[in-house]
Amino acid sequence: MTAEPIDDPAEATRPDALTRALILTTLTMVTALYAMTVTIANVSLPQMQGALSATTDQIALVVTFNIIATAVATPMTGWLAARFSRRTILLWGVSGFTVASLACGLAPTLELLVVARVFQGAFGAPLVPLSQAIVMDSYPKHQQGSAMAIFGMGVVLGPVLAPTIGGYLSEVYNWRWVFFMIVPCGLAALAGVAIYIQDRSKAGSNYLDWTGFLTLAMFIAAFQFMLDQGERLDWFDSATILLCGAVAALMLYLFIAHSLTAERPFLDPKLLLDRNYAIGLLLVFVFGMLNFTPMTLLPALLQGVRGYPDSIIGVVLGARGVGTLVGFFFMFWGSKLDPRPTLAAGFALQGIAGWYMSQFSINLTTFDVLWTSALQGLGVGLVWVPLTVVSFNTLPREKTSEATAIFHLVRNFGSSIYISIAISIALNSARVNYAEMTAHARPTNEALQFQDSLFRVWSLDGAGALAGLSGEMARQAAMIGYLNSFYAFTLTSFAVLPLMLLIRLRR
Repeated sequence: MTAEPIDDPAEATRPDALTRALILTTLTMVTALYAMTVTIANVSLPQMQGALSATTDQIALVVTFNIIATAVATPMTGWLAARFSRRTILLWGVSGFTVASLACGLAPTLELLVVARVFQGAFGAPLVPLSQAIVMDSYPKHQQGSAMAIFGMGVVLGPVLAPTIGGYLSEVYNWRWVFFMIVPCGLAALAGVAIYIQDRSKAGSNYLDWTGFLTLAMFIAAFQFMLDQGERLDWFDSATILLCGAVAALMLYLFIAHSLTAERPFLDPKLLLDRNYAIGLLLVFVFGMLNFTPMTLLPALLQGVRGYPDSIIGVVLGARGVGTLVGFFFMFWGSKLDPRPTLAAGFALQGIAGWYMSQFSINLTTFDVLWTSALQGLGVGLVWVPLTVVSFNTLPREKTSEATAIFHLVRNFGSSIYISIAISIALNSARVNYAEMTAHARPTNEALQFQDSLFRVWSLDGAGALAGLSGEMARQAAMIGYLNSFYAFTLTSFAVLPLMLLIRLRR
């Protein structure tokens, strides 16, 4: 079916132009504040591990439980906004998020740090969906593209700027400052919300479909834990992973069955009857898969293969932010164009960037990473605005809060799934290639026998020579693993292009 646009709400219900600009500025800051925490902790994980005397598996819980808390709390956004009003939830969300960030920086033990990260994820989960819903409701249809171009900077640039600033602060001071830096930003955002966000409307309903919420929350928590810990626990050779997989499958079945039969389900499946919104969910799932994957792989590649320090890696990744800014600035004008070619161009640019990344040599230069990261960032900037406009253009206004919660839940879900897949590809490929290389490290190998006598680099004579050769083989194998992950990234980027043909627009 072809979805027809709904009538635009009366202009009398919208704030004036100056108020809209202040609301947009405030909510962009709120969004950037939360988005920073997506990647900021990753920069300092090695420092946290040493300072808190934790193992690799234990320190990974700092990231894992934050993601799980965010994923579980995000679907509650629609009900919370209807029950308590958007303004109330934003005030409590920003306040709790800021206090939790301070608690993260002050945490004396790993256990307290993990608990603080759980609260940080739970309080921060409603911020992005509610902010997007308020921005879209504040602007008429013909201005939503330009507004979302500004708002999208907070969504996408936060995770880009955070590693740059966080890497510098952690080197100059210590890991606690990556959380302390959030506190003044949180206080500024709280002041902006208190002054400029006046949306106190609420449905007033006390009803909550607890069956739907609990089954969805348990599915998300079990599946997310399985993804985050699967590689460390050797996937389905682990009883823990098998249990998580079984629980996730059962809870997903119960959630779907209940949602299709309940009179008032937790998440309304009728939203999927809107053609553009359903296609938008597929596209934002793939967008989430592609968005942060290079940012996850490149720091490990640059540090492990090339020996870059944290501060330099942060600066290099900042090139992605430059490309994203260019994309958003283009969308101030490009938002008036047919969104389908722009969407296709954005995904294609990410695919091209992924292809060139898959051609990196082991001696890649800083410039190689800079321009490919900027190209991928440009693709992100071109995708976000038309994707948002297409997905929500034909939905009724009263469904915006619930629809944005699902939209961002799907985006985060795609990110977590694909990051786990990319890391698994890289690690498994590295192990396989290292095993193949070691089979050739034998005295009969002519490459070892006929090295120039003046420049004899590799040798099997002695433990030191064997250790050096083993280290180089591990480095080469790791590089092959990263390249295979970039190949998968490229294929995913191009595979989504046919979906553009399914989008229907009013002529």
